[in-house]
Amino acid sequence: MISIHHQPRHPAATERIFAVFCFRYDAGLVPDLLANIRPLVDGWIAWDDRASTEFYSDEPARRHRLLEAAKAAGADWVLAIDPDERFEAGLAQAMPLLTAARGPIAYSFALREMFTTQHYRVDGVWGQKRQTRLFRLPSQWHPQPRPLHTPWDRMIPDVQVVDTTFNLYHLKMLTPERRAARAALYTHLDPDWKYQPIGYGYLADDSDAVLEAISPERNFTPAHSDDGGLWMPHLRGV
Repeated sequence: MISIHHQPRHPAATERIFAVFCFRYDAGLVPDLLANIRPLVDGWIAWDDRASTEFYSDEPARRHRLLEAAKAAGADWVLAIDPDERFEAGLAQAMPLLTAARGPIAYSFALREMFTTQHYRVDGVWGQKRQTRLFRLPSQWHPQPRPLHTPWDRMIPDVQVVDTTFNLYHLKMLTPERRAARAALYTHLDPDWKYQPIGYGYLADDSDAVLEAISPERNFTPAHSDDGGLWMPHLRGV
């Protein structure tokens, strides 16, 4: 079920920005997600997937429905996020400048995989991850070419991707149990590594991990207090 929520706009705002997200196993993270994105957006569009009977529901279908809802709500820009992600607080001040751009623009963010509540991993591939999450909503979009791991910008015709210096913090990797469960989940969904050639074993490999602390000026709010849950389907019995 999709719901649309509006909040009062800043008087100087000229572009309407809506966040889009889906929740199911991670529903308990939504209140803090909303607290994190409120300074960034004029509203949000949420897909409550808790009634799904599928083990893992169709990602392309969800994304297309969310974009259609954003278009119907009058969005100029879309901020795509998951309940287990947080943007650094400084992004709020930059949003008016970022969204003043014209044309098919999409902004990418450094994805920081959190290994503690204040540290993220930076060695090897971990320090290179980026995600495109803020983009001008096109009048039409391409079909998502793969069922997994398709960047949002691949759906936008003639898109220009611009890298920002802002961080997007990912909380799902914060515990060893979650890291192992995530590796098992994607190995189950993509056993031949068709959609990610490096495979998924690295997600649960903590050897030689190098961690970096979040600097105070790049922190996110609200502070995260971990509940120890998996926030994803458990493979037992599948």
